Amino acid sequence: MSLIASYLLPHPPIILKEIGQEEVKKARKTIESCELVAKDIEEKQVDTIIVLTPHNVMYQDYFHVSPGPAAQGSFARFGHPELALEVAYDQELRKELIQAATKENLPIGTLGEKDARLDHGVMVPLSFLKGKQTIVRISLSGEDYLSHYHLGQVIQKVADQSSKRIVLLASGDLSHVLKEDGPYGFAQEGPIFDELVTKALKNAAFDQILAINPQLAEDAKECGLRSILIMAGALDQKDIAPTFYSYEGPFGVGYAVAKYEILGENKDNAYKRRYLEQEQASLRAQKNKEDAYVSLARHSLEHYLVHHTYLSIPNDLPVELLDKKQAVFVTLKKHGRLRGCIGTLEPTKESLAEEIIYNAVSAGLRDPRFPQVTIEELPQLSYSVDVLSSPEEVQSVEELDPKLYGVIIYTSRKSGLLLPNLEGIDTVEKQLDIVKQKANIDVGEDYKIKRFKVVRHL
Repeated sequence: MSLIASYLLPHPPIILKEIGQEEVKKARKTIESCELVAKDIEEKQVDTIIVLTPHNVMYQDYFHVSPGPAAQGSFARFGHPELALEVAYDQELRKELIQAATKENLPIGTLGEKDARLDHGVMVPLSFLKGKQTIVRISLSGEDYLSHYHLGQVIQKVADQSSKRIVLLASGDLSHVLKEDGPYGFAQEGPIFDELVTKALKNAAFDQILAINPQLAEDAKECGLRSILIMAGALDQKDIAPTFYSYEGPFGVGYAVAKYEILGENKDNAYKRRYLEQEQASLRAQKNKEDAYVSLARHSLEHYLVHHTYLSIPNDLPVELLDKKQAVFVTLKKHGRLRGCIGTLEPTKESLAEEIIYNAVSAGLRDPRFPQVTIEELPQLSYSVDVLSSPEEVQSVEELDPKLYGVIIYTSRKSGLLLPNLEGIDTVEKQLDIVKQKANIDVGEDYKIKRFKVVRHL
């Protein structure tokens, strides 16, 4: 057969009546929607459910697929050890998925199992089902959005070649910061994120989900976005009938339930292609209006990757780039995520232009957090250049403002720096916490602070 449908389901244990008790009344729409999904899956006489979960072991650069013939789990950590679940794994389909994804250079496999027990990201959705379907349990990863989407495309390909009736279940909650009394309190990004996602889910506009700013997702404290992206990949170029059952957030966490019935083929529903075309149009527009600072950074990295030599200083630069000596940071982003950032605290070259040329190359090739930028990536990169003022020491955090000042924290042996006016960093406390982590400064350890301003060129 093939992949016949995909579903998005939340996984809060509180919606199970044995755990939530009276509280389940507050999530009535979610529970009713989950019951409708369960009924739909049972009517489809499904053989295997591919379950995507954010709560099993998760690796930064690897998709973990649960090994073995079967697994068990219970809700003991939620006070109900008597609520237990046992599933059999579809070992044949699992093997085919891993082989197909590996051939397409996706990092995936069954190695690295730390706890074989089922997690609540799997158990809550499956608790609504009464059938005995086998499952394949796949964990999310720290890989980028497009890698998750790509995995979904592989799932679709393998499922379409199978003789089994297969559905995909994307387990995931939305924002966890919808209410002050919620698990993470309230943040304004929570409702914004949930509105963007639910609107896209209702219209099956998965290109819009690919375009969500990663910083917004992080600030919204979501856990289901990558599940949705894998599901989107599994629906790539398919003719689908979307059913958006419900959305609510009674406990400060967003719960969405949706179904996407697969009716056939539809080449127009190439969500990744549509997203990449929109992104390229945006990058072209950005390139057309970039100033001399950003243009110099871009040409510097492009020239080095092609010719393996540093760019000679162009003759047509503004005077200030040639006459001034200032510290500079060059930042690269790809698909909205940081791809490299290198800079200097004090000028090290004879001119601002030369500082940009060398730091642009270093941002692409020498940031230890990332692999080197390749020539193939160049069309996907956006650039920014921050020109720093001379750092000045501060005596109190009252002198700091994360929108106006960058900060340097240092001891006699360690130091860390953070630029100002960064997305998601809107308090001094958050700014200092991040810099202390970067500098590996321990709790209670003495340190000094310097602040600086930047002129940012985008």
